[in-house]
Amino acid sequence: MLIRNARLVTRDEVFTGVIRVEDGVIRDVEHGTTAVREAEDWDGDYLLPGLIELHTDNLEKHLAPRPGVQWNTDAAFVIHDAQVAAAGITTVFDALAIGSRTNAGLRGRDLQMQCAESLKRLSARKLLRAEHFLHLRCEIATADVVDSFDSLCAHPLLRLASVMDHTPGQRQWHDREQWRRFQERHGKLSDEHVANTLAELSIEQERYADAHRSEIVARCKRLGIPLASHDDTLIEHVEQARADGIVLAEFPTTRIAAEAAHAHGISTIMGAPNIVRGGSHSGNVSALELAQAGLLDILSSDYVPSSLMTAVFELVDKAGWSLPHAMATVSAEPARTAGLHDRGAIEAGLRADFVRVTMLDALPVPRATYRGGARIV
Repeated sequence: MLIRNARLVTRDEVFTGVIRVEDGVIRDVEHGTTAVREAEDWDGDYLLPGLIELHTDNLEKHLAPRPGVQWNTDAAFVIHDAQVAAAGITTVFDALAIGSRTNAGLRGRDLQMQCAESLKRLSARKLLRAEHFLHLRCEIATADVVDSFDSLCAHPLLRLASVMDHTPGQRQWHDREQWRRFQERHGKLSDEHVANTLAELSIEQERYADAHRSEIVARCKRLGIPLASHDDTLIEHVEQARADGIVLAEFPTTRIAAEAAHAHGISTIMGAPNIVRGGSHSGNVSALELAQAGLLDILSSDYVPSSLMTAVFELVDKAGWSLPHAMATVSAEPARTAGLHDRGAIEAGLRADFVRVTMLDALPVPRATYRGGARIV
């Protein structure tokens, strides 16, 4: 494959040039043009590195398209995969929450196992467009999270785990009223029901959280699985993350937590929807504020796959970042953090994962996505 007249975005610059791909690998990246008539003309469209997504909950929307409706897991994975590929994502870590807590909306263990099996089967059959890995989100304040982790730790696609505690009264849900409003998005709850649920969750946290966090951290260290923290709010949370050997702080809720993470060399990942919307839907710190302060390393599309590409150009427009710097948050930096050294940039010798993007005014529109030099969308 030979492409000319593309606006190439490398680690350091943006220029009109030529790229040659052979056997799924980028062989040459050059300024200027080529006289080879067979070269594909991209008419000045951007050629960007394929996006790398470390944390997406998008699959859940297809597993439960309506409250009380559970969809076939294979079918849910197939359409989720099509969405992420169309958004320019070539590598995706599917976040699978483990730890059963029915009174707080988390899914049961049977569905967790079905999802893990679907991912393994579809990947083995080469039926997915993007390359998928497994990210285990470990809800530590639950009775069965360690057993669930042990059931899945040998999964061939497991590459990342995170420890999280969504008990109301701390971290993301430090405001219990905000937690209640989120729980009532599908209908009002009685005061008695809310009070009983809060009491049950507090008891479970006291019984399980600390012990299960230690168990999960120890297992990840032994297995060599990179570990993330989740919703760090206080400096104490970050100090605990540092002591646990955590490499990634997912969605710190305050600036002081993000500052502490950077001070300890822990990468910060924030939600791209936070950038696109102009703030957090949960009332937490603005991702744009962290970007302007130099405290943002990686973006995640979280629950909107298309937000990842849009947020890159928003960082250029609103934070004054260069396009290569902004692109690194969705390519080179997540690749480095996850230990994926064969991708993440438009560079000779790396895998030919890239996206063709045109602009509709200020909106980037993915036109084609390539993985290993083959077009997947």
